[in-house]
Amino acid sequence: MAGPAVSPSILIIDDERNIRETLALILEGEGYRTRTVGNAEDGLTALDNERADLVILDVRLPGMDGLEALQELRARNNDVDVIMISGHASLSDAVTASQSGAFDFLQKPLDRDRVLITVRNALEKVQLRLEMERLRRDGGKPFEMVGDTPIMQALYRQIEKVAPTKGRVLITGESGTGKELIARSIHEQSAVSRGPFVKMNCAAIPKDLIESELMGYERGAFSGAHNRKRGQFELAHKGTIFLDEIGDMSLAAQAKVLRVVQTGEFTRVGGEQTLHSDVRVLSATNKNLKQEVADGNFREDLYFRLNVIPLHSPPLRDRLDDIPALVTRFNELACKENGFRTKEIDPAVIQSLLRYGWPGNVRELKNVVERMVIMGEERIVPRDIPRDLVTDGGAPSIPAGTNKTLREFRNDMEREYILFKLHELDWNVSKAAQVLGIERTNLHKKMKSLDIHRD
Repeated sequence: MAGPAVSPSILIIDDERNIRETLALILEGEGYRTRTVGNAEDGLTALDNERADLVILDVRLPGMDGLEALQELRARNNDVDVIMISGHASLSDAVTASQSGAFDFLQKPLDRDRVLITVRNALEKVQLRLEMERLRRDGGKPFEMVGDTPIMQALYRQIEKVAPTKGRVLITGESGTGKELIARSIHEQSAVSRGPFVKMNCAAIPKDLIESELMGYERGAFSGAHNRKRGQFELAHKGTIFLDEIGDMSLAAQAKVLRVVQTGEFTRVGGEQTLHSDVRVLSATNKNLKQEVADGNFREDLYFRLNVIPLHSPPLRDRLDDIPALVTRFNELACKENGFRTKEIDPAVIQSLLRYGWPGNVRELKNVVERMVIMGEERIVPRDIPRDLVTDGGAPSIPAGTNKTLREFRNDMEREYILFKLHELDWNVSKAAQVLGIERTNLHKKMKSLDIHRD
């Protein structure tokens, strides 16, 4: 997780000061951010200056009333959800509010529990709408797993079996192999797919803050805890929590997680009330957790609780035949994100990428493609490949399953290196011969014997 999730922002518009302050106190106590204004005109200005996730709007206001303000919001194409409140509204007002797109209509005096339930339902609707917008922007497949090799087909079949169940899944694999994509795929095919998907990177949070991030905290629990904050388990209620890099979690935090996994119960830091979270737990690690258990760094009881169904995310070197499809997908995404037309990729680029070892796996490939898209021209050619991929200072990377004679392998490498230099020098044979340290006539002979020609 890149950082703590920003709490939803709620704008309260009511001319009664005590109503504004009471609502703000209740909502901030649940971890929401609030702003308050006393009339519709100031409320519309506030929304123009800073977006809100939700508006609580009184019907009876001085000047422009709440129903007019709601209609004005819709006229401005502001699709923020609105909860209308009133102590003197008629059935006609309620119908008008509903027809104008209000999420709900609450009568004063306001009931605290009813307010919180309505707010939570409205914000869940907002989250669902944002998710649908992301789906449309990304062609309907924002977390698409790409690959058709046998090892990936086997993984897809495992996900299809696991997803509809309630079983806890431990996803193992090297960094950059796409463990989060597996977790999201499981969530999207599960019975709680309409619920939230909450990700927490256990390696990115300082050890002394993990407990408060997971369980939340009460106001005054520690210095700086000015308001109550809901934790990740509470936010993931009726959905999925994905604990990434679980092997980096401290033993103290592991004990707290074990309790939630076993019973669904937890207590906020600084609190006494026992809370319950109905959540499916998925976890991932690039460490050998069995060894971590043996070394005393990971609780054995938690390991067995999390590792009900193990799934392995394969490294890219074990699925090299997926590279062409991955490059195509990453090229489309990078071009779309940067406002480019989709670029053509020279087949020689793919051949060069197939020979690299990819220690950073799919994540490294995605970064390389993005770099080539941004730095290259309309057509991506071998000279756009980052030099460290072509002249890697480490040990040479030989694809698994290579079974050639030394002569065949030497000819292949020689052919690819000559091709690389020719592309780099825009097929200037004289310059290439000079760089390669051979006579021009000898280079022509090698090009002919190695079947090198310009397409």
